[in-house]
Amino acid sequence: MMNSSSQERVLLLVGSAKRPRSTSESLGTYLGERLGERGFEAQTLLLHRALKSDQGREDLLAAADRADVLVIAFPLYVDSLPYLVIQAMEHIASHRQARGEVKEQRLVAIANCGFPEAHQNDTALAICRQFAREAGFEWAGGLALGGGEAINGKSLSQVKGMARNVVKSLDLTADALTEGQPAPQEAAEAMAKPITPAWAYALLGGMGWKRRAKKHGAQKKLYDRPYHQS
Repeated sequence: MMNSSSQERVLLLVGSAKRPRSTSESLGTYLGERLGERGFEAQTLLLHRALKSDQGREDLLAAADRADVLVIAFPLYVDSLPYLVIQAMEHIASHRQARGEVKEQRLVAIANCGFPEAHQNDTALAICRQFAREAGFEWAGGLALGGGEAINGKSLSQVKGMARNVVKSLDLTADALTEGQPAPQEAAEAMAKPITPAWAYALLGGMGWKRRAKKHGAQKKLYDRPYHQS
């Protein structure tokens, strides 16, 4: 339960370098807003900006020190974390080890990938859980979303019905964090439900691939096999 004598703080770290907005930012922002409605003081840092300078890194560490809940939202990069997130984790871990005693803080991770299957994020979330253990955070759960490109940086209110399970997941997580609890299993299961049917994902993905090929004059090369040996 939130300490009545002081306002709790949540810090959102967005690990995507996509501009102007990313799916990671959309997911994390929604959770931060819901926590803000529940009495938290919310702050957002975009890691591609925060890590560009010494001052930015100092501000990141100071914000992490103040936070009661740290939320890391990021896209999947080859079964792992973007280098921005890894770099931030290294800075935070080193800083906390140098300080020695730190206050109790919770860590939540939200991973999204372009693959339709949410379980593709499992390894990345396991890395986040291990980071929490080694850096002295209380692990408050990981949420995995497949087919994140369907959101594509839009606010969840814009995506509407397609994002109903995502909204449900983040609402449940906000309620749990407010009560001092980790994200519940129900939240993880809701987030993992496909945004679009597998057949629709394959159809739209194929159409998008062909549009890109046409844009770059490669539409006749999609079936080339330059390294095939007969």
